[in-house]
Parts: sequence; structure tokens; C-alpha cells
Amino acid sequence: MDSSGNVYVADTGNSRIRKITPGDRIEDRMVSTIAGSDARGFENGIGTEAQFNYLTGVAVDSSGNVYVADLFNFRIRKVTPADRIEDRMVSTIAGTDTAGFANGTGTEAQFNDPTGVAADSSGNIYVADYVNHRIRKITPGEVVSTIAGRRSGYKDAAGTTAQFKNPTGVAVDSSGNV
Repeated sequence: MDSSGNVYVADTGNSRIRKITPGDRIEDRMVSTIAGSDARGFENGIGTEAQFNYLTGVAVDSSGNVYVADLFNFRIRKVTPADRIEDRMVSTIAGTDTAGFANGTGTEAQFNDPTGVAADSSGNIYVADYVNHRIRKITPGEVVSTIAGRRSGYKDAAGTTAQFKNPTGVAVDSSGNV
């Protein structure tokens, strides 16, 4: 949800990111597309021409940028805010076209089925990296690192000593706790 109360949806089957505006009555709540097209695939660019391949998570930062986990493209994508879909730009902030695991900057980093995304007030993006069993962090400078998890399993512990089995969601509270 953004600061205006708009709710964002990763409309997986339609390969689109949708926005639901708030309203007291159901007929006041408007659904609109902010990015995506009929084609499933990979394409950065103008909102109406962008292509996604199985969207699974969506988050909004304090500047109104929308971030999505593009599962089968193994990438985290960003949509810039604008009033018209034709003015919104979709770009890749991290990940490559190959599933894998690598920390690094932007498209040097790799994910293996990123699912959930969350944004904190400092501009960091957090990603649930499903097959890698990790929670990853992307800084405003697009540096990707692992903050928790290391392999499949169950273990409460600090940072990368902890273990997850296929995490699908991640959230950040107002204090910055992940």
C-alpha cells in the first residue's frame, strides 16, 4: 500500500501490475494497470510495453516506486511513478536471465525464483529468494547481499546461520525490522 492508500496487486495470470484506489464504497474503488502487457516475457521500457513472466510479489517505496518479483525472469523490477501508464518506466534493478545465487551489484546478482518483496523507509528492498532459501537485501545503490538464510532447513539463528525452506514472503515494519 502506498501513502495515499492505494493497494498494488501482482496480477500474475495477466502479466500486469494493478492498482486499486481506496474508496468507502466498492463502486468507488477503481482498478487500473500501472505496467504490463498481454505478452508474457521480458521487456523493460514504457509501462504499456513492459513484459513480465510470473509476477509474485509487489512493494511500494516512500517515493512511489513500485517493485515486483518477476519469478521466471529471476529479476527484481522497478516501475517509476507517473500519472499515465505511458509515462511510467520499467527497469531491472537486480538479477539476470539465469537462475542462480550470487551477491553483487544490479545485474551481476542472481536469484532463483524471487517471490516476495518489501521496501523499508531507507530505500532498501528485501527479497524472499525461494529456491536459494534466503532473504536478500538490495540497497538504493542496487547492491545485493544476503541478510538471512543459507540453505534449506529450519534453524533459528543469527543472519546467514539461520535456515529457511522456500521463503515466499517478507515484510518490514515501521522500525525497519525485517
